[in-house]
Amino acid sequence: MSRYGKYFALSPFRRLVVDLMHFCQKVPAVTVERTMDMNRLIEARQACRARPSWCAIFIKAMAIMSMRRPELRRAFLPLPWPRLYEHPCNVANFTIERRFQDEEIVFYAQVRRPERKSIQDLDAFLRLCQEEAVENLKGFRRALRLSRVPWPWRRLVWWLSLNLLGKIRSHNFGTFTVTTVGAQGGGFLHITPLLTSTLHYGLFDERGRLDMRLTFDHRALDGGNAARAMVELESVLNNEILDELRCLTPAAAA
Repeated sequence: MSRYGKYFALSPFRRLVVDLMHFCQKVPAVTVERTMDMNRLIEARQACRARPSWCAIFIKAMAIMSMRRPELRRAFLPLPWPRLYEHPCNVANFTIERRFQDEEIVFYAQVRRPERKSIQDLDAFLRLCQEEAVENLKGFRRALRLSRVPWPWRRLVWWLSLNLLGKIRSHNFGTFTVTTVGAQGGGFLHITPLLTSTLHYGLFDERGRLDMRLTFDHRALDGGNAARAMVELESVLNNEILDELRCLTPAAAA
């Protein structure tokens, strides 16, 4: 065995992770947590023959709640003067882990106006992102193009997209993020977010409860609003989302 370690050049997607963390560190983030009772939702989902992913369910619920609370569609923009921008619709951002060229990579995919889509449609899109050849995925191609831009210009693209024009920011990065490593058996306790709000969660306990966390940019959103948003999110899950899952059951079981 060699006495010396090895150096590895950063892959294109690892360079993007470094860029992402650089800009995430500039966000003054705060996290609010709520333990939610999901028993009825779990039962309704289990009754479906084709069970939708929890990520699709939470994207839909987050989108419904965010349409009712416009402060969750706002972003802090420092240039050319400090101000808030409110996007007219939701653009959901979620992470996809795939294998590419002998490397596990993570990139972002987006869904515009997810509150207008069915849970089945959202789940089908998430499965497409997980199973389709990565070269055919729009989010992957955008990330690959950006990774090939030389470092100083790449950082400039990030900086301008995030800080100058709200419409461009929302188009490139979304208005909220849903992320989890629950499928891998864990959960994030703390994250460094890029957007105004990021929903993340871990594993269900034996009583069907789930610790749901919302990490937010305190420049654009206050703690009271974030806490009330989590209360409303639980209500949406146990009402609108529950009703939709129950309507899926007869058709799925037929």
